[in-house]
Amino acid sequence: MNPDWQAYLQSQHALIENGRVAHFSDAAAELSTTQSATVVTDLSHFDLIQFAGEDAQSFLQGQLTCDVSKVGSPAAAVATYGGYCNPKGRMLASFLLWRDNSGGYLMQLPSALRAGIQKRLAMYVLRAKVTLAADPGDSLVRIGVAGSHAGALVQSILGEISPLPLGVSQGERGSVISLSEERFELIIAHEHTAAVWQGLRKGARPVGAACWDWLDIKAGIPVILPETQEQFVPQMVNLDVIGGVSFEKGCYPGQEIVARTQYLGKIKRRMYLAGIKVQPGRAAMPIRAGDELFSADMGDQSSGTVVNAAPSPGGGYDVLAVIQISSAEASQIHWTSPDGPALEIMPLPYAVDP
Repeated sequence: MNPDWQAYLQSQHALIENGRVAHFSDAAAELSTTQSATVVTDLSHFDLIQFAGEDAQSFLQGQLTCDVSKVGSPAAAVATYGGYCNPKGRMLASFLLWRDNSGGYLMQLPSALRAGIQKRLAMYVLRAKVTLAADPGDSLVRIGVAGSHAGALVQSILGEISPLPLGVSQGERGSVISLSEERFELIIAHEHTAAVWQGLRKGARPVGAACWDWLDIKAGIPVILPETQEQFVPQMVNLDVIGGVSFEKGCYPGQEIVARTQYLGKIKRRMYLAGIKVQPGRAAMPIRAGDELFSADMGDQSSGTVVNAAPSPGGGYDVLAVIQISSAEASQIHWTSPDGPALEIMPLPYAVDP
């Protein structure tokens, strides 16, 4: 996190822990507001990798699951979700990718993964004319805005925004990615962040990072974390459903396994949205990514894994979890043990084929 930006957020009553905003004084009230009103939050717990050079597109096309050619030009750009896999098709990272003002690319992923993924990708540059760099000096600040009035609020401050799904609009003070009709990410040059934040605060309540985590979960957007690296092929976390996998492009690490899963086999695990009401005696045990799930049909063998978890406005936690499809259809799923708190499966905001 940019030190000046961190100091500014702290002047706005932000409590910052481990590089992310925990809350702005009242975490429970902020979460409740996120469910019913318009909110604004800092997204510095994600990092950026910049890709530049004339071979940047072809390099990324040969490394990632998504079709980089469809990201488009800076003048008419869209962002895309995507994944980076090991040779066995297991995901090392998920990310959001878009073009920057210079014609290169920006990849956004959790801060805990950035250095390792950047180093691994750099190993494959070889003779390609492409450079990789972390955002120098944290010069680009990312801000999330969500709620029924979010679009009008963002537009009043930054001008016209793209109506396209994952559309990217460019302005003098930064860019806006339209994540949905009611959710936007702003990528703002550091010198404009205080003014933009103050403008947003006139119509939105500042909230902690966990509130954005909850919005990602409710949107069915998986975020691979250190606890879940190399556990899932992209289809298990529905990356194919949200446009993060191309089955028409050429090779990339793990492509053969990903394609075989799609065309020759039936996937046995898929990602579900669920709620978990934590029992009173377990209140001190937060639900986390990587936690195992169990069901009667699998006995003592795990039938699933938590991908992401965040406190729910209604109490307990909401989670994205990869679960054995047969278990989800036949049994009650439980957290951490066969007799642990039960998961209440909820509908995802998109259709998923078995």
